[in-house]
Amino acid sequence: MSSPTALRIAAVATFVLLIVPGFERTRAAEAPAAGGTGDLWSVTTQMSMEGMPMALPANTMKVCASKDWTEPPGGADERRKCTNSDFKKDGPKATWKVTCAGPPVMSGDGEIVRDGADAYNGTIKFSSADGNMTVKISGRRLGGCDVPAK
Repeated sequence: MSSPTALRIAAVATFVLLIVPGFERTRAAEAPAAGGTGDLWSVTTQMSMEGMPMALPANTMKVCASKDWTEPPGGADERRKCTNSDFKKDGPKATWKVTCAGPPVMSGDGEIVRDGADAYNGTIKFSSADGNMTVKISGRRLGGCDVPAK
């Protein structure tokens, strides 16, 4: 497994196993809470890597996020050594930076644009020594939930 393509596949597999499950840190119960303190979102992510012929299959999960969005939905993931910084909101648009200690070591920029109170779309663009990756994100609000304690 020493060809550049094989190394890229290994990097993407590592990314899938180590980074994206971090969104599940704030995963909510399957049923929305009536009038909870947060918003329950159905979040779909799909990753693609520069030079790879096709994107990996999409992954959908339920995420409970704070109503005020002081961090990206899903937040930081200490277990996977990823942190978010410079989170900013400007109208319906939210941007942030993410750094992952790895392996693989990665950094990136995230952007989400809300479509009213019940939907959003965006991307996280990562760079690493193994290449560039893009994660497309879309969210649809399902109802209320109780945001887990940090």
